Amino acid sequence: MPRNLDLTALRSFVAVADTGGVTKAAAILNLTQSAVSMQLKRLEESLDQSLLDRTGRGIGLTGAGEQLLSYGRRLLALNDEVFGRMTDSAYVGELVLGVPHDIVYPAIPHVLRMFAAEHPRMRVQLVSSSTKRLVSQFEAGKCDLILTTEIESRPGGETLTEIPLIWFGAPGGTAWQKRPLPIASEPICAFRRPMQAALDTANIPWQMAVDSDSSRTIEAMVSGDIAINAQLAGSTIPQLEPVPHGGALPDLGTFCINMYVSEAPKGAVLAHLADLVRRSYMAPALALTA
Repeated sequence: MPRNLDLTALRSFVAVADTGGVTKAAAILNLTQSAVSMQLKRLEESLDQSLLDRTGRGIGLTGAGEQLLSYGRRLLALNDEVFGRMTDSAYVGELVLGVPHDIVYPAIPHVLRMFAAEHPRMRVQLVSSSTKRLVSQFEAGKCDLILTTEIESRPGGETLTEIPLIWFGAPGGTAWQKRPLPIASEPICAFRRPMQAALDTANIPWQMAVDSDSSRTIEAMVSGDIAINAQLAGSTIPQLEPVPHGGALPDLGTFCINMYVSEAPKGAVLAHLADLVRRSYMAPALALTA
């Protein structure tokens, strides 16, 4: 017939092994010393093994005790995980954070990690899309907080930082030297019109060599030296690099990273998320600078 370990007694045994004594273990477990001693005795009797070496000045482990300690820690960890998972609601609320895909890194993972550590029962749903779509979703009440890349801030927005918009291409590529200049962009990209306008002002002929709704397609074609495009400094994939045009291409100015926070009654939790985003984008170590 299967026999079951007494997890309460096992917890006392692990506590004694970790602290080196019954007195300290009892204090950690909020039990009396006699209660801990009785549990240790009961555990030894159930296993018919001597687990503690009491011959010295302190309490040590026997060979059997050392073996049980390894099992015990794993059993208790699994027990605590199961109990926590089955008895606690996973989340007590949800916030929707919208961020353009090209500024997710490096700040947003850091923000999500810090927020989760401080609010483990709050879910943050990350929506990655274009500024135009995020603004539309925010105005429809589908996002609690959004970031945008814009030339200036709209009413109700807060500018967190300004970042140079620069030309990017394939490492060692030559596409930027061609005329008409082959450029790549998504139709709804916020950088599309400024890129075209700057080239027109500089009297540089251009053609839309890659026109796709997929940012991955744009990145692949640019990294393949088929075209170049404009992106914020510090926000591109490793397969792209700033074009070394030496002034042959026009300056594209800067774009603002703006934050918009919903007025929905989500209180201090939403305010805390906004503060984490604000501090992360303003921090020198995380700001997307050239």
